[in-house]
Amino acid sequence: MSAEDRPQINLITPPSFQTDLFPDQLARVLDTVEIACLRISLATRNTDDLGLAADICRDVAHRRDVPVVIENHLLLVEPHGLDGVHLTDGARSLRKARKDLGADAIIGAFCGATRHEGINAAEAGADYVAFGPVGESSLGDGSRADWDLFQWWSEMIEVPVIAEGALTTELITRFGPVTDHFAIGEEIWSAEDPLAALQALIAPLG
Repeated sequence: MSAEDRPQINLITPPSFQTDLFPDQLARVLDTVEIACLRISLATRNTDDLGLAADICRDVAHRRDVPVVIENHLLLVEPHGLDGVHLTDGARSLRKARKDLGADAIIGAFCGATRHEGINAAEAGADYVAFGPVGESSLGDGSRADWDLFQWWSEMIEVPVIAEGALTTELITRFGPVTDHFAIGEEIWSAEDPLAALQALIAPLG
């Protein structure tokens, strides 16, 4: 796989993290592996906790020229200097997000395993569309996004596509030729050494 064809890696935060330990973990990953975008994906809905996490992630990532998006919380993007938002409801709130955040913001949409939802998001102005899970996961409604969906998308649609959800080295090998990005998070953060786990996971990409 040539360098220009190789999928890029997006990094997803763990659903919660220790504010004294995670910045160093994150920095180590970003200093070693080329990351296209960092996605803040926390389980909490507490805006103070989300804001603190956003500031921590932004500081580490922006020092390394890595853009940062946050899941769903449009109102936190501008106050915390983030680059955009990752919407988990497909195309439904995309036009409003674009209107609120402006033309320069990164706006992505998770569209489960549904081609129709992905097309709607692309037409509504998404910068990327994410499908998943590609592995065995409870992401979305658990319906798996199959290889044929990614192959069709990569041949027919210009909007970049992301594969995510329970990724393995086998899945990365298989989906590498038909996706633009892999989004990786839960697969590595529970490991004792997240960086080593990430490097092993993406080894098939060369």
